[in-house]
Amino acid sequence: MGEHSFDGLCVLALESRRAREITKLITNLGGVAIVAPSVREVPLESNQEALEFSRRLAARQVDIVIFTTGVGVKALASAIESVCSTEQLSRHLNEVIIIARGPKPSAALREMGVRVSLVVPEPNTWRDLLAILDQHSETLPLSGRRVVVQEYGVTNPELSAGLRERGAILTEVNVYQWALPEDLSPLQKAVESIISKEVHVFLVASSVQIRHLFQVAEIMARQESLHRALADVVITSIGPLTSEELRSRGLNVDIECTRPKMGYLVQEAAEKSAEILRRKRKGEV
Repeated sequence: MGEHSFDGLCVLALESRRAREITKLITNLGGVAIVAPSVREVPLESNQEALEFSRRLAARQVDIVIFTTGVGVKALASAIESVCSTEQLSRHLNEVIIIARGPKPSAALREMGVRVSLVVPEPNTWRDLLAILDQHSETLPLSGRRVVVQEYGVTNPELSAGLRERGAILTEVNVYQWALPEDLSPLQKAVESIISKEVHVFLVASSVQIRHLFQVAEIMARQESLHRALADVVITSIGPLTSEELRSRGLNVDIECTRPKMGYLVQEAAEKSAEILRRKRKGEV
């Protein structure tokens, strides 16, 4: 990644847990940062899915476990610790095939001493997950296998359908969900900043961020105004799934990261945004 600058452009990000980090990255690259937390991770009221997973895992009624997020690995361990210690969970997981959807769940599992059989390559989408399973179909067949997917806030119907089409006996385990922040004022200010043309660059790091932005805009009765105003903003997506969500809302993706990481998201936006914005203002985009 080379040295580039936003050169004073106003850059909006909707990060929550990594708000301080992305603010520093934007500022260091010459941008004026607006960071509005958009997501709150909350445990599910009932942990019955997680507790049932623990029981089945201990009873050797699970063949394959697919972990989709690092946060989810830790949340699952916490959700069942009253009946299954982390050491016991690690021991049970090491008796089955473990698949990690990218480096974050892989790192969280290895911290627990769990052997990872297969790591999904970048950009770590559900399509990449199914593709790598297809590549290993002879050594890792799914037909008739009892597969558990640790989900990340919402069910992924495409992934579930793809696993079932390949013959998996599927169970989905969700241990937390995404909610709007308790304080909506930063998101409300972000909506108004976009509409008033104060924002030049919009960094989108997950599908849920854009869903929550539009949810708040709907509460404010500003949804249509937000959609119109975003046509004049340089929209940068962290990867294919986020781009799908943006396009499903009729929004153009001006930049899609070459690698789905926050540093690349900010760096590539700094590299390309000024020229894209110039072309938008001239009506060339």
